[in-house]
Amino acid sequence: MKNPYRWLIYALGMAVLALGITLNTKAGLGVSPIISVAYSVSQIFSLNFGDMTFLLYCLFVAAQLFLRDKSELVATLLQIVVSLIFSRLLNLFAFLIPYDSAEHGLLANLGLLAVAIFLTGLGIAMTVNMRLVPNPGDGIVQAIADKISRGQGFTKNIFDVGCVCATAAVGFCCTGRIIGIGVGTIAAMIGVGRAVSLVNHFYQDKMLAAAGMAVQGKA
Repeated sequence: MKNPYRWLIYALGMAVLALGITLNTKAGLGVSPIISVAYSVSQIFSLNFGDMTFLLYCLFVAAQLFLRDKSELVATLLQIVVSLIFSRLLNLFAFLIPYDSAEHGLLANLGLLAVAIFLTGLGIAMTVNMRLVPNPGDGIVQAIADKISRGQGFTKNIFDVGCVCATAAVGFCCTGRIIGIGVGTIAAMIGVGRAVSLVNHFYQDKMLAAAGMAVQGKA
């Protein structure tokens, strides 16, 4: 049986990630690229953001079924369970946090965005380092990276650009304007990766040790 602290860190990381993404949307400056399509659709058609994120993640899982080996089938399908839990967390945090960006100034919204970006990076670091079931957003990027034999960082950047383009297209086609894309989107594209690196620099070894996993570069 895996060290229970490994599952605890993973579960806490998932909650922190959901909180970060929720705060990103609450800042009103543009959402993170990978969930921008779900956000724009939810805004245009007055649908639940968590439910749209779940559907988007299911599409990511479906795509992975064609990209990954059959030996990874079970692990890939488990991402649907993760998606369901994660989307419920998004709805929960959206309900619990009453922040309205329209009632606050730019400085306050920028401050909230900075917190959101850090928490998103922290959540990603916690979940990815545990090497359990990946978040579908991370899973699809890794599957594409493996398929095209390119680095995950490069693939992540290209995938984010694709998500932003798709979101812009949906907005223009349905409303004649862009919805969900703003300075916060660009900040997330740049800042989340830096936040992950920062967290890993100071805390990755401690996380791995607490989870009973081999520390990077050590036996």
